[in-house]
Amino acid sequence: MNCSLDFFHENIAKAMKNGAQYADVYIQSGEGHSVHFEDGKIDEISSSTADGSGSRIIVNGKTFYSHAPGGGAAAIASAFGRCAEMAGVEAPAGAALDGFAVERAENPVKQPDASFLREIDETIKKESPYIRQSSYRYTVSRRRILVVKPGGEVAEDERYYTSFAAQVIAERDGVVQTGSERRCMTLPQGLFWNGASPLELARTALRRALLMLEARPCPAGKMRVLMAGEAGGTIVHEACGHGLEADIVEKDYSTYRGKIGEKVAHETVTMIDGPLTEGLYGDYRFDDEGTPAQRTVLIENGVLKNYLTDVLSLQLYGLPLTGNGRRESYRCVPVPRMSNTYLLPGRDDLDTMLARTERGLFVKKMGGGEVDPTSGDFVFYVSEAYLIEKGKLGAPVRGAILTGNGPEALRNISALGNNLVMDPGMCGKSGQSVPVTDGQPSMLIEGLTVGGSEA
Repeated sequence: MNCSLDFFHENIAKAMKNGAQYADVYIQSGEGHSVHFEDGKIDEISSSTADGSGSRIIVNGKTFYSHAPGGGAAAIASAFGRCAEMAGVEAPAGAALDGFAVERAENPVKQPDASFLREIDETIKKESPYIRQSSYRYTVSRRRILVVKPGGEVAEDERYYTSFAAQVIAERDGVVQTGSERRCMTLPQGLFWNGASPLELARTALRRALLMLEARPCPAGKMRVLMAGEAGGTIVHEACGHGLEADIVEKDYSTYRGKIGEKVAHETVTMIDGPLTEGLYGDYRFDDEGTPAQRTVLIENGVLKNYLTDVLSLQLYGLPLTGNGRRESYRCVPVPRMSNTYLLPGRDDLDTMLARTERGLFVKKMGGGEVDPTSGDFVFYVSEAYLIEKGKLGAPVRGAILTGNGPEALRNISALGNNLVMDPGMCGKSGQSVPVTDGQPSMLIEGLTVGGSEA
């Protein structure tokens, strides 16, 4: 984006002089395409643009926000004016923004080539007579942002997002099971498939669906749970990560509040948040407040070190900025959010942890669930699991549900694997959804409560 920003610098300075603690302007230019394939044909093709701006002024710890669609100078200036008026600070002078322009990228994102979807679908349907439905979604987008901050600072970032998701529904003797798999990266589509195959992703979805047709009901009770790295970082993200976001820590009295420097997890646990990993779904160079991205150590060897913060955390609580102020779009106020959050690997291998488990549950893939971010209490569904019997992998089971408490689960980790698997997804909070990645090694957790369909 190339534009004359003197107008905003002057009026941000004016707002600060007249009582604002902080003021900024966020300008966004975006475009994207999506293809949905289902029932042997392309079901939907959609394209969109997402140009607009948001203006924020913080006065006495209270945030005032106004936004406007489009990249035109008048709309952006008007949004700042409305925000200044609501905040009770002097409104913009109304000077013309001579030469101001938000420029779109010279090479727009192209509609993805979806011709391979039909071939994948035909191949998959030949591999099992039990398939009742298969669907695929392929999405590409680009977002360019510019943040004008106090003191004449300006931050710019450009982000590409590409994702592919496969879902297969299988049925046999009246039993219906669903399998899914996805790949999501902050890469343009030209680099997205390096080292990956859409057919293999679809086959993984099919394998999960067929496996669960064979599975027996899961038994219930308190047991040792061995989680594979590819189980997905649900416990890391949902049951622990949200409780480390500064707004939940301070406003909602997270269980981690006031515990910096205290032991909150097993000594093998080190948790990192880092958006500078070149391709993971939660990557960015600057957050949505223009703060440079950084690697933040949240827990180190079991000891709580930091929270995830944004500008408001700094203004209200004096917490150091970690570059985690994120927003879904220009319509939204930024809040503290995770980016790529993961546990560092340990020293054990999966076979060793399996051999140590006389009876338990091996979780290969997690599903959805619910969590109270204040307490960390969770209920998570499992989409692929196996019994562990006498240190060996047993029969697949379905209907498994994990219940427990996130901080307690971190304390009850008895071993961490020497692998690390990253799992992408969309994270919802405060009515907003942003791309993230969660990661974990395989890990052995003592005494989780397993609810099962057998019960």
